[in-house]
Amino acid sequence: MNELTAAFKEYATGTLLVLDLIGTFVFALSGAVVGVKRRLDIFGVLVISFAAASAGGIMRDLLIDSVPPAAIRDWRYMATSVLAGLLIFVWLPRSRRLSEVRSLVLLFDAAGLGLFAVTGTQKALGYGLHPAMAPLLGMLTGIGGGMLRDILVAEIPNVLRADLYAVAALAGAVVVVVGHLFGMAPLMAAVLGALICFSLRLIAIRRGWQLPVADAGPNERIE
Repeated sequence: MNELTAAFKEYATGTLLVLDLIGTFVFALSGAVVGVKRRLDIFGVLVISFAAASAGGIMRDLLIDSVPPAAIRDWRYMATSVLAGLLIFVWLPRSRRLSEVRSLVLLFDAAGLGLFAVTGTQKALGYGLHPAMAPLLGMLTGIGGGMLRDILVAEIPNVLRADLYAVAALAGAVVVVVGHLFGMAPLMAAVLGALICFSLRLIAIRRGWQLPVADAGPNERIE
């Protein structure tokens, strides 16, 4: 156990941190795009940006008792979120019509989902979670930021209505666990898992794949 924790901490100081910061940047972009779309002021855009980028990681760290959470403990997470928020706040209104914002949100969101799902899973494994439970924590890491982002702008979270959102995150997380069990290099497993999650999410959007939806009937209305 101690050897596993030590190996994880060594890995986390390098590759895992880089992947986590890339995921933070991409999810912060998606939050900032939504903020600009809703015509928030610069403070509002930065709040949404940080929330989207950090909520999933904070929930993950609290659940595995990695406190204070990395998003609060390490200034680089905040700096990455602020940079992404400022970039979108300045660039997006001048470069694109807001009618094109949806495609940007979906693209950034899919990329962040994949990256956070795999880093969350690897961190869970490093902290000793059972391989059967680690993918669930990875999925939570991936979907947490997007859920808070949508709630803050009064939208139904994507995870509750989007095409294979949580399922895509879970698929990427499972790949990481399988790679871990078979001795695959952590970086290779992370890249493969993130690509599978990202690809599955984009294909689901393009082809309209989705899970069964509750149907109250054509003539019934639920109050």
